[in-house]
Amino acid sequence: MTSTCELTLSSHAYGGESFGRLADGRAVFVPFSLPGETVRVQLTEEKRGYARAELVEVLSPSPHRVIPRCPHFTQCGGCHYQHMDYASQLLAKQEILRDQLQRNAGIQDVPLRPIVPSPQAWNYRNHLQFHLTPEGKLGFSAARSNQVVAVGECHLPEPPLDTIWPQLDIEPVAGLERLGLRLGAGEDVQLILESSDPQPLDFLVEDLPLSAVHLGPGGCLVLAGSERLVMEVLGRPFYVSASSFFQVNTFMAAAMVEHVLGNIELNPGAVVLDVYCGVGLFSAFLAPLAGRLVGIEDSASACEDFAINLEEFDHVELYAATAEETLSSLDFQSDLILLDPPRSGLERGAMQGLLRQRARCLVYASCDPSTLGRDIRRLIQAGYRLQSITPFDLFPQTYHIESISFLELEAAP
Repeated sequence: MTSTCELTLSSHAYGGESFGRLADGRAVFVPFSLPGETVRVQLTEEKRGYARAELVEVLSPSPHRVIPRCPHFTQCGGCHYQHMDYASQLLAKQEILRDQLQRNAGIQDVPLRPIVPSPQAWNYRNHLQFHLTPEGKLGFSAARSNQVVAVGECHLPEPPLDTIWPQLDIEPVAGLERLGLRLGAGEDVQLILESSDPQPLDFLVEDLPLSAVHLGPGGCLVLAGSERLVMEVLGRPFYVSASSFFQVNTFMAAAMVEHVLGNIELNPGAVVLDVYCGVGLFSAFLAPLAGRLVGIEDSASACEDFAINLEEFDHVELYAATAEETLSSLDFQSDLILLDPPRSGLERGAMQGLLRQRARCLVYASCDPSTLGRDIRRLIQAGYRLQSITPFDLFPQTYHIESISFLELEAAP
């Protein structure tokens, strides 16, 4: 029989949970709870050193607890912090980032700057990705489960998407795995149908003003409108293909670019390397400041978009390959390297190639504090010093934390 117990929670943990201790001293992690609360929980997983639990009842609530806006909260896995006021969410993320760097990078006095809040705590997403129930209802993956929770409302998409998605009528079709909606400049909308079937799906646009593409084993097929959307950041357009990554919070993408530009110094002949450059978000703003800019990206669609978005520059080059392959074979030295890796951080081969460059300045844009801490530890061991790290709240109501770190080469390892 699963046991229940009462405990008082002490701090936030990365992943959307709060942390406390059982009577036997083991750590226990409880979702949808807050530090300082006394709660009744039901243990769901017990290990030698820790346990996980479900929240049964809040016996003594935190003053920072609020009523969640969405009725699907705690069932849908998309949000983790709707029970917390936004100011407390920001402080929680800042302290979680500090804790992760202390633990994983071994830095006790973290040069952490104040978190940059999103100008909109709700309705900020320019991109939604739905899964489908067996009945064809739109939904999201349940918390810690592969099950799909059908949803009747969502408070994260920007208003034009929030108007369109409830109007979509989808028939259950074999092979249809996901359905995406992306909002571009001028309120242009693109519907993205992801399927394991190489044959295009039957599709009918009635009164919805949108483009549509089918992404399948055979590639991208345009069903209506255009393959690319135009996204706009700081007044600059970016062409983005359906299968290319772009930041889902356009407001905060601009804030991150401005932060990078405001914290670097480049002489006119500087060589800049943009690793995991994507469609060229940072490269487009760094290129006018550099004597030579080289991008590295292994996504074929993103490489095509990069070529379009930076075609005005004669001093920009692109390696369409992985960071591991490219960094180990470069025959030039960089003055500044910008890194924007996936959640898994830098692969060992990429780290080795990066360290061979011995660039004076590194700019590391991270979406995962734990892998960031691991990578910064390696960089410090190689002679770099962490100058500053600034968190950015690209994902309000969730536990996700984006950050930008600046590192300077001080000495040989």
